[in-house]
Amino acid sequence: MADAAGDREQSLRREFHSQTARIRWHDLQTYFAHGSVVMVAGEQDLVEVAVQLGLDNAAQFERWIAQGVVSPVSDEQALAWYEANQELWAVVAPPWVLVQVVSHRNAQ
Repeated sequence: MADAAGDREQSLRREFHSQTARIRWHDLQTYFAHGSVVMVAGEQDLVEVAVQLGLDNAAQFERWIAQGVVSPVSDEQALAWYEANQELWAVVAPPWVLVQVVSHRNAQ
C-alpha cells in the first residue's frame, strides 16, 4: 500500500513539474474571477504544493494556510498584478490554479 502511495506521489510530481509554466496575470483573469487562483509564497516549492493538493493532504494545507504560505489572491494583489501584468509561475491542480511570483531564485 505504501508503495502505491509513493508511486502516486512521484507520478503527480512528474506531471505537475511538466505542466508548470510562466504566465502573465492578464491571462489568468477568468480563473481569478471564478475564485480559483491560489497564491503560493515565494520560498515554497510550487510543485510540492500542487502534489500535496493532488494527494488531498488537508493537514499540510491547514498548516500552510495558518503560516500564510498559501492563500487566495486578494483583490488588492490582483489589481497590482493586473497593472503590472505580472509574470507568474503557474500550475493547474484542479480545481485550482496555483501561482507564484517569478523571482530570480525560481526563474530557472
